[in-house]
Amino acid sequence: MATFVEMDDRVTLSTQMDQNIGPVILINEISVDPENIEEFLKVWAKDANIMKQQPGFISAQLYRGIAGSCMFINYAVWESTDSYKRAFDNPDLSKLSDFPANSVSPHLFKKVAVPGICVG
Repeated sequence: MATFVEMDDRVTLSTQMDQNIGPVILINEISVDPENIEEFLKVWAKDANIMKQQPGFISAQLYRGIAGSCMFINYAVWESTDSYKRAFDNPDLSKLSDFPANSVSPHLFKKVAVPGICVG
């Protein structure tokens, strides 16, 4: 069973989803026990296939820490916070209580322009 942990103690995910902007990047840090990794990957793939079908979904990529780490990062791109929020109305998604992870920390981001380095 996963515990939901806010990534930023000043701004909650719920507060972020109340602001309709886009595009947005979801970064979700996920901690998994070594014995649950295979099950986690199956559940993540199932949920990702459901999310892929939702309006406003652009892409997703799962990353795992190296050197035997059990930390994962889900990096997903959505057209807007509204499309991300609506995607969770799907009853086929795994419930947090059924998710084979210790903790999940999702947070929404937008690009930042830094002159001469990256575009916004």
